[in-house]
Amino acid sequence: MRTTVPINSETASGTPVPEAECPVREDSGPLAGHTVLYTGRIPAADVALRHLSCLGATPLRQPAEEADGGTLRLTPPGAGEPSLTCRLTWSCQGGREAADETTVQAVTGMMAVHGRRRGVPTRLPVDYASACAGVLAVHGVLASLIARERGADISRTGTSVTHAALLTVCQYLAAATADEEEFLPADSPEAGPPFRSRDGVWFEVEALDPVPWQSFWTELGVPRDDIRRAWRPFVLRYPKAVCPLPPSLSAAVRSRDFAGLAALADRTGMSVCRVRTLDERRGDSDAVLGGRVLPPWRFTPYGDPAAAVPAGSGAGASPTPDAPLRGLTVVEAGRRIQAPMATRVTSLLGARVVRIEPLDGDPLRGMPPMAGDCSARFTALNKGKEVVHADLKSPAGRAAVLDLAREADAFLHNWAPGKAAVFGLDSDDLLAVNPRLVYAHSSGWGDALGEHPPLGTDFMAQAHSGLADMMAVDGSPRPSLMTMIDVLGGLVAAEGLLAGLLRRERTGRGLRVDSSLLSASTVLQYQEIERPRNRSAHGCGTAGAPVLDGPWETARGWLALSARSHTSVGRLCRLLGLVPSASESVLRKEVAARLAERPADEWTGVLAAAGVSSAVVATDLRLLDRSPAARPALARDECVLVTAPWRFDA
Repeated sequence: MRTTVPINSETASGTPVPEAECPVREDSGPLAGHTVLYTGRIPAADVALRHLSCLGATPLRQPAEEADGGTLRLTPPGAGEPSLTCRLTWSCQGGREAADETTVQAVTGMMAVHGRRRGVPTRLPVDYASACAGVLAVHGVLASLIARERGADISRTGTSVTHAALLTVCQYLAAATADEEEFLPADSPEAGPPFRSRDGVWFEVEALDPVPWQSFWTELGVPRDDIRRAWRPFVLRYPKAVCPLPPSLSAAVRSRDFAGLAALADRTGMSVCRVRTLDERRGDSDAVLGGRVLPPWRFTPYGDPAAAVPAGSGAGASPTPDAPLRGLTVVEAGRRIQAPMATRVTSLLGARVVRIEPLDGDPLRGMPPMAGDCSARFTALNKGKEVVHADLKSPAGRAAVLDLAREADAFLHNWAPGKAAVFGLDSDDLLAVNPRLVYAHSSGWGDALGEHPPLGTDFMAQAHSGLADMMAVDGSPRPSLMTMIDVLGGLVAAEGLLAGLLRRERTGRGLRVDSSLLSASTVLQYQEIERPRNRSAHGCGTAGAPVLDGPWETARGWLALSARSHTSVGRLCRLLGLVPSASESVLRKEVAARLAERPADEWTGVLAAAGVSSAVVATDLRLLDRSPAARPALARDECVLVTAPWRFDA
């Protein structure tokens, strides 16, 4: 029986101690028998360590601190097999422009995108960039091990939180640098979504078709012109991160109780989802087991273990350190963001990706702004993929997909529940023609909400998971209109797919991998869900320090600070001549007044000398590829695109 200790525990002598483990470890998983040793101090590595544990590795923490990053060293079970090192840093190429989550969000444009709705750059109140970087680090580890199984020699990999953050805003960056200028209208968060009912219930709404939208609002008495004018910004809230709606919509729902609104939605075909609290999410059986958050993916092996013969990929090109998935083929049948992002990851890792599109092509190819003859946003997620056009409702279309699956290594889709079975392309169908296939389904809800769930989209997942409640502003839940969970859901789906490919390389058997937007949301909630409800986030009996991150408007530009601990707040107050014991509201007013006296770029040097991390906030995405912090991760083609976020060395 293994001994476990809380995260961050150390022995007095400095010897490694077993880390707290995943509640459902994959002891037969692709990393069974491996040991992963973590040294350093970076939240992204904590996420990576947890996920490697869930895949079967035994996690250990070395009591040493690396303030600028962290190192994971994976040791295989076999004698003489070399270890694999994964290095995580804050900045690209070891630079110093970013030193923590706040400054990463500042220099990558993440604050600018998240803040569009309020009209000012705003910090995401969760460590989103770090969570995504942790998942990307696992991508690097798994891709390296897959390449090793196929004959390549890779001993080191790594990524940075800055590069990960840029990947999460790749669509917005591509749109900002397209041939056409993008128009972003002013927004008002008070106009919804989310909306608030007469009895005080906050809720999200979703419709992918205008008919339910029109029927729902018509029955609520909203003027026809307002319903018509609201549809386009509602649909475009995903690519633009703003949603300017007429106030008549929020006024209409304020006149009805939530139960009546839910019944109306059910009758008209609109999807609604109540904004739930984090406490409610803690009680979900799909999220927590024994006080620990469950892994974000589920594996279902196929075939007879006794009959399976391990075999590497004999056909195709061989992997290389800069393209560890070279020679593998991934077939994607996906729309919007989640599935395309997952296979974008595999493409950047060197895999051949074949994308299945309707006979007349994906309609999102024509979404403005255009970069050349294709949508800039579509290019950011799908560049370099091959395309096969097929009508999945026809026998010929189904046969085309089966032919692709027969020769592929993996198949991934994000169809709605039951669609794969309707098409005759469920896992049983595809694995029958290719027993070595890794079949991945990245859904909205998984099976958490039963057979007839509401539409499973980003903002609905933020509402149900408790994320919207976690990100509340002045007591009102405010989900981000940046596509957080769609992107993270894609990264998590790719993580599961890569784990499946590694397992396939070692067992010779195909398997099914399931993940969802809902399961991906828990990657942002590990500490909050697992923290005892009666325990302060700042420790027992310790008053929390004021949060003075900002961003702050200066004499020229916006400035982000990393001031969330008593130490950093004390340093900031000494520099500015303020009293650190003052209330947070008083301190915020005084800090705002002082920082407004000088330009942001002057403050960074002064603050660095005082030991306070800071960064100028990138507010214009069109200029990001000129920034020393972001430039190493970007390349300009039809528009500015994010490069592969990993480093691999033999």
